[in-house]
Amino acid sequence: MSRQATSVRAVGSSAPPAKGPRLLGEPAGTDLTRHQAIHDARPDLGRAKRGHAGHLVSEIERSGLAGRGGGWFPTGRKLQAVVEAAHHARKDPVVVVNAMEGEPAASKDAVLVHRNPHLILDGAVLAAEAIGASVAHIAAHRGSRAISTFERAIEQRRGRDSVELRLHVGPDRYVASEESALAHFVGEGVALPVSVPPRVFESGVRRRPTFLANAETMAHIALIARYGAPWFRSVGDTTHPGTTLISVSGAVGSPGVIEVPTGTPVRDILGLAGGTTGSMRAAVTGGYGGSWVSAADVIDSPWTVGGLAAVGGIPGAGVLAVLPMEGCGLIETARVVHWMAGQGAGQCGPCRFGLAAVAADFSSLASARMKAPGLAALHSRLGIIPGRGACKHPDGAVRFAASALVVFQDEVDLHMSGRCSSTQRSPMLRVPSGTVTLPVSRPGEEWR
Repeated sequence: MSRQATSVRAVGSSAPPAKGPRLLGEPAGTDLTRHQAIHDARPDLGRAKRGHAGHLVSEIERSGLAGRGGGWFPTGRKLQAVVEAAHHARKDPVVVVNAMEGEPAASKDAVLVHRNPHLILDGAVLAAEAIGASVAHIAAHRGSRAISTFERAIEQRRGRDSVELRLHVGPDRYVASEESALAHFVGEGVALPVSVPPRVFESGVRRRPTFLANAETMAHIALIARYGAPWFRSVGDTTHPGTTLISVSGAVGSPGVIEVPTGTPVRDILGLAGGTTGSMRAAVTGGYGGSWVSAADVIDSPWTVGGLAAVGGIPGAGVLAVLPMEGCGLIETARVVHWMAGQGAGQCGPCRFGLAAVAADFSSLASARMKAPGLAALHSRLGIIPGRGACKHPDGAVRFAASALVVFQDEVDLHMSGRCSSTQRSPMLRVPSGTVTLPVSRPGEEWR
């Protein structure tokens, strides 16, 4: 449930604005002076010793901030786990900002980097100081506009931070943004997932305890450091408070990125994106590693982990893509699953063989050429792949594919009889083919 923001005492400031700034509020770009005029200077909270947690760690725990990269894991617990791992291993921890945004349907981090890169870098520096790290790595994928933006922002900050900021350009590949693959790339230059255990917080970049979080999460850390946990909790859902960025696409009037309090109903989110352009058949929630949800189930669901889970969806990487009534979810799914099958690391059976077989099956189903034995084989494959991969990539692709068979059951029956109800053949879900276009940011309405 959303609540009115109130003025509270902050960690790094005594009087934040009544409503507080937003991630997608007034853009500052790479102009550090403008950034500081909007958000004030980064608070000086001091650097913690290795194995000891700075005050900001407990403040993040009290805030209830959950990671906005897809997993929605409590950020304070992750920071504390890194501190404890550094203490036991007697190794200096490191920080990694994941701005790779390998999810094709997401553009929220790209928009955030474009508008407020210094807010992300502030969060990285503050997180590093809070856990006793001296280096913060920032990773963006090859060809991303974020690279030049971060380069200019880092140059403007040179000599002003107690933490060294290092920029890394990673491969433009879906699995490269998986946390263990990214830690592996930053440390050794190889963007391949590493089987667990140990987890990244225990042994990440060059086997050091690593706090790895996406760009949006880092920006939230920067604001919580300025305005405090009560301020952050003053809007949004009580379980996962604060605001969140959502990439809205598909059959909506104004596709783009919006910022809303968590718990905002999907109906209201679509309204902020200009409403649907016609009757909605279903929606993708979370991205290509997320799931389909029928229009009737999702439309009044709150944008929270629990609210979406109740109808079979996930917030994931902050993606909401609308399929119109005239579209075919099976055709869309076949294209996505085929692309996902080609994005794996190829170092385990589920990636090398399982996803390829699922992609072939879905192509057969989408083209209305599948027979009953083929559908049975598809269901069997979808049941045995999860949990067997070296990383979670196969699980996400399978979840997406399996949800399509449930949500579009009527369409499955039609395709099995050689027919399709769709009158739209132009694709709705984007499969990368090169250039990424930056959507227009849509900050959302006033929260009152």
